[in-house]
Amino acid sequence: MENLYITLFSFVLAAYMGQKIIPRILIISLRKRLFDVPDSRKVHTRPVPRLGGATFFPVILFVFCLLTAFRVIMGFIPNELYSVKMASEMLCLFSGLTLLYLIGIGDDLVGVRYRKKFFYQLLASVLIPLAGLYINNFYGLFGVYEVTPYIGVPLTMLLIIFITNAINLIDGIDGLASSICIVALTFFGVIFAVDGLWMYAMLVFAAIGVLIPFFIYNVFGNAERGKKIFMGDTGSLTLGFLISFMVIKYCMYTGVEPPSLIGKPVIIAFSILLVPCLDVVRVVLGRARRKQHLFHPDKTHIHHKFLAMGFTPRNSLILIQAISTAFIVGTVAGSFSGVNINILFWVDVLVWTGLNVWFSKIINKKNS
Repeated sequence: MENLYITLFSFVLAAYMGQKIIPRILIISLRKRLFDVPDSRKVHTRPVPRLGGATFFPVILFVFCLLTAFRVIMGFIPNELYSVKMASEMLCLFSGLTLLYLIGIGDDLVGVRYRKKFFYQLLASVLIPLAGLYINNFYGLFGVYEVTPYIGVPLTMLLIIFITNAINLIDGIDGLASSICIVALTFFGVIFAVDGLWMYAMLVFAAIGVLIPFFIYNVFGNAERGKKIFMGDTGSLTLGFLISFMVIKYCMYTGVEPPSLIGKPVIIAFSILLVPCLDVVRVVLGRARRKQHLFHPDKTHIHHKFLAMGFTPRNSLILIQAISTAFIVGTVAGSFSGVNINILFWVDVLVWTGLNVWFSKIINKKNS
């Protein structure tokens, strides 16, 4: 019970620190004119500070280290759960987060070339398999179960880079990336708490805590009064890497399935991040079909589609989040009901594809 209280306190402490730090970042950004300037691709019409994400990593690191030290001192960490392996996982995670935090700060302040960002993402992605975490089982997806390290390690690195960039690219309207991350992190936090992995649960709830005040400033803040802030690349890269770590940790088969893992982790994790991940796949395939540069920015992401259909940014946020939640609920229910994992996967993909075709028809009809 003590571990539960400490985990909940990590949420409260991180939320309190975020509430205190974000207004000060706003003041600094306004004084130094560190703005995200509007252009033809962006939804906002006024310059908005873009350093909100600079709050995430320092707060998460502080809360996690402080409360972990407290748990060790008070003897709340059972010996069978606290191991060298767990320590190496956390150290590699924070090392990767440090790399991406620094490159994100650089990008938000002066701009960083995409190739350089990709190099640091690749470097950070190596650290997770180095700690012994990688996708080693597909749980029957595509008929595959056990995966050898020769395939699992590079696949894990690719997945980390993919998820990190998916979170970065979905950050197009107020509250979308942060709300998707809050939902994903809440799921992982509950799962880890149920499984008694309090170290990971505490880390996750600290991340949720610092996201709450940011979400409030991002969605409900008034740009004209200097009360609105964006997370920038610093925030999206931090969240993307953290969530990718949680996905790998959740999906890795250890030989023992606690009750929470009976629902086939791979397909459940896929459903949680379905909207940002499949949106990236759709956008990239569309650019390839139009013979455009695959990484050239455009206005074809899911939030752009909702705006093109005539929805406001706030309504677009609500509807996209509702779609994402529906996918999660449907997939989790199907998984725990014993529906074949491949059927669930293809149903998700086909429904997502059908929705996008429908949205495109609405846009074309509206424009004509």
